[in-house]
Amino acid sequence: MAKHIDILLLNALPASGKSEARRYLSSLSPEECHEQFGIGHTVQLDDYPYVHMMRRTSEELRALGHDPVFFDSDNLPMKDPLDWGTLMELLNEDYHDLVAKNRPAPACAVTWLMERYDACREKVGAKAFWRDLDGDSRAKLIETLGPESKKLLDDKVAEVPDSLEGKTVVVEFARGGRDGSDMPLPDPWGYQYSLRMLCPEMLAKSSILYIWVTPEESRRKNDARADPNDPGSILHHGVPIEVMMNDYGCDDVEHLLATSEVPNTVTIKAHGKTYHLPLGRFDNRVDLTTFIREDEDKWSAEDVAKLQAGMRAAFDEIFSQL
Repeated sequence: MAKHIDILLLNALPASGKSEARRYLSSLSPEECHEQFGIGHTVQLDDYPYVHMMRRTSEELRALGHDPVFFDSDNLPMKDPLDWGTLMELLNEDYHDLVAKNRPAPACAVTWLMERYDACREKVGAKAFWRDLDGDSRAKLIETLGPESKKLLDDKVAEVPDSLEGKTVVVEFARGGRDGSDMPLPDPWGYQYSLRMLCPEMLAKSSILYIWVTPEESRRKNDARADPNDPGSILHHGVPIEVMMNDYGCDDVEHLLATSEVPNTVTIKAHGKTYHLPLGRFDNRVDLTTFIREDEDKWSAEDVAKLQAGMRAAFDEIFSQL
């Protein structure tokens, strides 16, 4: 393909196949990526590691007798829905680090992460918490969250290339609303809000690959993939049923496509401008992606061919507007 996608937003309900599609794309050579899908070798961003660390922070704060800030329970949705915006601000920071080739090396990964949470929360109108926490509690969190925070930092730094020339930044996040919600979804739920929170540099270069499954199929696949022994895993984490029903009981992609000013796009009005983000739907209502969780040497040629065909159709929709 002659055209090239700079930023690919990978969106869907949980367990729909986003991470599997991302893993498949990362398995391809740069030549295959370009020839089949018009993308360069992929650089990966994902908000799930931040969600996982929000949950871990809340667990430790509860154990210390403090307000858990992000989650009252492991099984409940976010305490403050504005944290959907916090996650987008964190992704904005990660993208800016990619562009600037910035590889943070803080003295303490926990302090670095918590200060980022504070700053991004304040940007979206939520309350900072780390700077008001007493010293003993900070020290305890630094002790208990140290290894996981260091892994998040190391994984982030490992994704920063020497150059983005010819590459495609893949940004994964899931958004939705309460089961049975009317459209449009109110802020801060849904893709309309979260896409609006992306920085202008990203919006100007972004296309959307949407993995299409029903909410019922999303819940089924979420149950099937969940590994309680690996809650921080991209491929094997499970989402609690209360969250599935209240945050991901539906999404607004169909509505956004139907009301967009340009066909096969999502219209986003942000930063004083109007953006039309090309969107392609990869139809995964009949499962084409679960096999990707296996070791690559176990992938059958037939399964790969079906996945490739479905993804190519979605990318053709994107390129119809590029």
